[in-house]
Amino acid sequence: MSIRYNEEKRTFTLETAHTAYVIGIVHEKYPVHLYYGKKRREYPEYRAQLKSFQPYDPVEGGVFSYDAAFVECPFFGSGDFRCTALRIKNSDGNSVTNFFFEGYRIIKGRVDIPGLPFAEGDCDTLELTLVDTEVTGCVLRLYYTVFADHDVITRYASVTNKGAKKVEIEKMMSLTVDLPGREWDLITIHGAYAWEHMVSRTPVMFGNQSVFSRRGASSHNFNPFAALCSRRATEERGEVYAFNLAYSGNFLTEVEQSHMEETRVQLGIGSENFSWELRRGETFFSPEAIMTYTSRGIGQMSRNFHRFVRECVMPKKAAAPRPVVLNSWEACYFDIDEDVLVKFAAEAKKCGIDMLVMDDGWFGKRVNDRAGLGDWWENPDRFPKGLKHFVERVKKEGVKFGIWIEPEMVNPDSDLYRAHPEWALAVPGRETGQSRNQLVLDMGNPLVIDYLKESFEKTLGDVPFDYIKWDSNRHLSNVASSALPSNRQGEAAHRHMLGVYELMAWFRTRFPDMVLETCSGGGGRYDLGMMKYGDLIWTSDVTNPECRTLMQYGASIAYPAATMSCHVSNPGADTKEMAFRFGVATQGMFGYEMHILNADSAVKAMIPAQIAEYREYEDLMREGELYRLINPKKNGDVSAFYYTNADAGRIVFSFIYGGVADGAGKTYKLKISRADPEATYVDRLTGIEYDGAALRSGIEIKTGTEKFVDRRYFVKK
Repeated sequence: MSIRYNEEKRTFTLETAHTAYVIGIVHEKYPVHLYYGKKRREYPEYRAQLKSFQPYDPVEGGVFSYDAAFVECPFFGSGDFRCTALRIKNSDGNSVTNFFFEGYRIIKGRVDIPGLPFAEGDCDTLELTLVDTEVTGCVLRLYYTVFADHDVITRYASVTNKGAKKVEIEKMMSLTVDLPGREWDLITIHGAYAWEHMVSRTPVMFGNQSVFSRRGASSHNFNPFAALCSRRATEERGEVYAFNLAYSGNFLTEVEQSHMEETRVQLGIGSENFSWELRRGETFFSPEAIMTYTSRGIGQMSRNFHRFVRECVMPKKAAAPRPVVLNSWEACYFDIDEDVLVKFAAEAKKCGIDMLVMDDGWFGKRVNDRAGLGDWWENPDRFPKGLKHFVERVKKEGVKFGIWIEPEMVNPDSDLYRAHPEWALAVPGRETGQSRNQLVLDMGNPLVIDYLKESFEKTLGDVPFDYIKWDSNRHLSNVASSALPSNRQGEAAHRHMLGVYELMAWFRTRFPDMVLETCSGGGGRYDLGMMKYGDLIWTSDVTNPECRTLMQYGASIAYPAATMSCHVSNPGADTKEMAFRFGVATQGMFGYEMHILNADSAVKAMIPAQIAEYREYEDLMREGELYRLINPKKNGDVSAFYYTNADAGRIVFSFIYGGVADGAGKTYKLKISRADPEATYVDRLTGIEYDGAALRSGIEIKTGTEKFVDRRYFVKK
């Protein structure tokens, strides 16, 4: 068991393979944080640190203050003046919140979170029960689930109203960790549409710093991932504490450095665009937050998260080899033609491509982006003999078939909207803004979910498809639900996300063999919530390889290559450009977006060899350990990294140079430290042999005036 309770000291010790997290119960009623870091023989004990102006508990002799302690769940209005995790408005109309420790359970396994994504695997869980018997009658349960083999602990909480009167949750964070000291850097991922996954590293300053989303989605702009690292931390060394949230909607990450030179980190839904009425007998769960610690640098932090996401978050079937797809979007846009796509399928088969994915434009009156969303039946003008007949034609050509959907959205010009305008999120009396000519369906309305299930069952139920690309092309504004009373409108955004998860779970159950690729204008929902249901995520709508090099580097900080959908698109007639785009796209799960019938013959002739090469090492990209060698943001247009399996018997190395003039003529010596110094390796792409010790000391690569990718696939003899 990875969780121990010391009755004498009143402490809980949660241990993973290399780390420990320690909680103490002070004065029999206050759960406080004592330690998080490397395993040690002994851990710190609680010591009072009261100063003037800090409110204290007089019952305990004036030696405990919420404002001085590292509390496991800081409560609003209780005397802790730092950022707080839980705020509940009681029936008297005030939001002062306080709970006291009552008991605990140590559970083999975990407690599931109804309606929300959560990690699964070999684990143990500590449940701390706190009560508010004085005012609300509510019960707070704090959960700590320990995935010992992964050096990961997850955190979440529930509130149950056992009082006589209803209460309103106004803020509920999933995780709070207080860390000693102030010499920390904050690493986050930010960006914009078509410029996702940029990495920021800034010193933590006194006061409060936050990243957040108010968009109803985790967003292109900020990502729920955050890490605190020591100021001198590098890829290979230094302390790193990293956090993430398994949620795809609005979120808040707070980092606050207090006047006492201590640093608090919080993750959760936050308080903007959120409130939740809790009636007697009802329970509310927060989303699950994930944390890991390492003293071995940013690279090891990433590897911790990568392995955990692959093995404990993503669907089990995502561990299987991925199909190489040909997507129709950049070739056809909305101009879907059955006969042309059948020809696409035939040509794809000749090139060794596994699957044709039909993108937008196949349903309703969807001939552009102004109509059809919500009407999920095939366009009879485009498929006169039906969708099933078309898909069977495609599959007779020897490839699998995928299809694009966007279930969460509706066009005003659609049969669905004309029949049920009240099913779109909208504020009564206000003009509802559009984005991409569309509105957002109220996924928190059970009638909407029922309609979508019935529609997709009728349209796709007997169609032999293998793959769905699930898109979401706008964020939530004018958020109000006709399905909720006026006093519960603060629940609309979270209920919307619960509805999205319900529909995704239905798809996974109804079509268990399908591959599900999620997308939100590219990386607008690149988060653990989507990864729970999807096999991969479309990384960005931009496929320009120079841009993708930066984006894919940034995504790799928190997320494994197994989640990253990367395509070669529109290389023109330039075989060098085709080779470069291939080298960049094989940093993740690989495919093509091009008009394969009109492609230059020399370019098209490269596809079978590219696919054959990719299949040689695809499993290393999907399951292997990543070692980043050069940060492209800091080094102009140069990136380098390698993947290896557990025993370093196979290593796939990539050096990417974008051809920037001031980078020409430079020599890079890159050490492959995981190579076995006693072994001889063969580069399977060239046949050249390398001594393992020489790989560890470094291979030299020199840039010229043209962009290129140097890919080497080392296999131990």
